[in-house]
Amino acid sequence: MKKEIREVKNGVLQITTYDERWYARQSVDKVTGLPVYEFVPSVTWIAEHYPKGIGFYKWLANKGWDEAEAIKEAAADKGSKVHRAICDLIDSKVVKIDSKYRNSATEQEEELTLEEYGAILSFAEWFKETQPTILERELVVWGDGYAGTVDLVCAIKNEVWVVDFKTSQQIWPSHELQVSAYKHALEDSAKYKLAILQLGYRLNKKKYKFTKLEDKFDLFLAAKKIWANETNGTMPKQKDYPLEIKL
Repeated sequence: MKKEIREVKNGVLQITTYDERWYARQSVDKVTGLPVYEFVPSVTWIAEHYPKGIGFYKWLANKGWDEAEAIKEAAADKGSKVHRAICDLIDSKVVKIDSKYRNSATEQEEELTLEEYGAILSFAEWFKETQPTILERELVVWGDGYAGTVDLVCAIKNEVWVVDFKTSQQIWPSHELQVSAYKHALEDSAKYKLAILQLGYRLNKKKYKFTKLEDKFDLFLAAKKIWANETNGTMPKQKDYPLEIKL
C-alpha cells in the first residue's frame, strides 16, 4: 500500500501510508477565508510512539525486523477485513464464508481466510452472549490535536463502553492509550468504560476475550509529546493552486 485516502464519515478523510496516518476535515483559513483542510495525526500513529515493553522487544528480537514488519502488515490487512465484515453484521447484513472484502495492501477484493472467518464467528458469539445495544460503530472522533475511529460504542447492562476490536493475541500498552484517547475525544467522557475485544483469541474456548481497561489518557498525552518530537512537525505534503490562470 503506497497511500490510501478514504472518506470515513461526514467528509472526514483518513490518509494512510506505510508509516503514517492522518485525519483531515474541511475548515476555513482565518486570514483568507478560503476553504482549507485541517490535518491531525491519528490516535493509533501517536500511540505507537509509546514504549511497548520488554515483551514486544523480545518478540521483535526473536523474529527479526523484516519478518516482524511482514507479520505486522499481514495482521493489519487481516484486521481491516475483519472490521469491514463486522460492520456488515452490525448493519444486519449476512457474512458468508466466501464473502469478499478489500485487502488494503493489494487493493483487491479477496475471500475471507478461515482465520478471518473464525474471528468474525467469535464476534458473533460475543454478541449473542453479551447482547449489547449498539450506539455507534466506526465513530470518527476529533480530539485536541488528534483524531481516530472508534470501532464500537455500546451499552451493556446500563454501562456505556468504548470498545476496540483486535485480532492480535496480545494487548500492548499502545492499545490502552488508543481507547483512552477515544474516550477523551467524546462529550461527557467520564461516563464511558473502556475495553478491548480480542477476536479469534486462541487461549480460551470462547475464541474471544473482552478485557476492561483503565483510563490512561495521561500516558497518551506523553506519547503525543514523543510523537511531536520524533516527527518534528511533519505534515502531509500539499500543493496550493491558484483559483484561476491568466497570461
